[in-house]
Amino acid sequence: MPTIQPIKAIRPVRDKVALVASRAVNTYIPRLLNAKLEENPFTFLQVILPEHGKKATTKPNTVERFKLVKKKFEQFRKEGILIQEKTECIYIYRQIRKGRSYTGLIAGASVSDYTNGIIKVHEQTLKKRQEVFTDYLETCGFNAEPVLLAYKENKTVESVIAAYTKQRPEYEFTTADRISHYLWIIDKPADIKKIQKAFTEIDALYIADGHHRSASSAGLLERKKNKNKKIKGNEMFNYCLSFFLSDSQLRILEFNRLVKDIGKLTYPQILHAIGKNYTVKEIGKKVATPQKPGQMGMYMDGKWYLLTINPDLRKNKNAAQKLDASLLTTYILDPVFNIKDLTKDPRIDFAGGNLGTDYLEKKVNKGEAVIAFYLYPVSFSELKEVSDKNLIMPPKSTYILPKMRSGLIVQPLSQ
Repeated sequence: MPTIQPIKAIRPVRDKVALVASRAVNTYIPRLLNAKLEENPFTFLQVILPEHGKKATTKPNTVERFKLVKKKFEQFRKEGILIQEKTECIYIYRQIRKGRSYTGLIAGASVSDYTNGIIKVHEQTLKKRQEVFTDYLETCGFNAEPVLLAYKENKTVESVIAAYTKQRPEYEFTTADRISHYLWIIDKPADIKKIQKAFTEIDALYIADGHHRSASSAGLLERKKNKNKKIKGNEMFNYCLSFFLSDSQLRILEFNRLVKDIGKLTYPQILHAIGKNYTVKEIGKKVATPQKPGQMGMYMDGKWYLLTINPDLRKNKNAAQKLDASLLTTYILDPVFNIKDLTKDPRIDFAGGNLGTDYLEKKVNKGEAVIAFYLYPVSFSELKEVSDKNLIMPPKSTYILPKMRSGLIVQPLSQ
């Protein structure tokens, strides 16, 4: 039974929330990132990138730099840009993007649930990256990036959400990317207890986005325990800031592949090699859209092809091995192009499904890639099966929506 923990969040004052909340740094192109930092003194990017406009005196991903982040964060609090809740609350967050609504709860998820397998994973984490973010959490003392956790829809939880969302939200604003954001505060103890009790009826939570953040929170707790044997278990660092979203609302897009170098192979040779394991149908200029698992589109030499795998090749494979991303590596990328490790090979690139097929065509037509593979998206039932069986998906198998904003709700870890 999962735990959902209310928190005394640190959050922007109402009149500045639209200026504070920001996208992840890596989603901005350098020109727009610099403009944002130059023009908006309230953006949370100022906290994340405190060295902007100054001569860099510290190396990235070091404790020395993280101390600068903490200093800037404390400055935001001192100036009244960020305030802290007086009581522990659970927050309802709604995001409306292109007419689609996502509504869930922001609160703390138990790190023990993660280590005990109640919070289930489908992605392997990189130890080095995990350690860096653990250093970040330990030094800065706050967590501003929620993990996205999916849960089986619960009527009690939905009824509480429905009651609060009829009221005026604490926050209501639209960002430049045409996404609308809303936040309601659940501060009544009876309603908080009702939600907590409802979550005891849920078997498991599934990480949709944020495996490294979850692992880093576990790393932080381990460090705390090693330094202090008298930890009670209710301190804030026992929890990981999370956005709890019902599985029915989760949107999973595909993560496509781009091959940047085919060596001395010719296009006919590539088609012949792929044809050993896939049925290849030339579509032409029209996008070859996969209609089911086992199909994918391929764009090469100005033409689209629909690839359908030999059904026998999907038999007797486990839930992770039969995913299209796995099959692509096993039967095309490895044998045809000798691309074996997608995390290290510079000849492979990735494109989230949010970018669309126009992006894939553009990359190939401009010569920035030679071939694009357009995959069929993973379903939640497939993600759940992989997680339940303790298997690992290939890297970049899913592009999950919604994407959260940094600085909207911040979890203090020293509370």
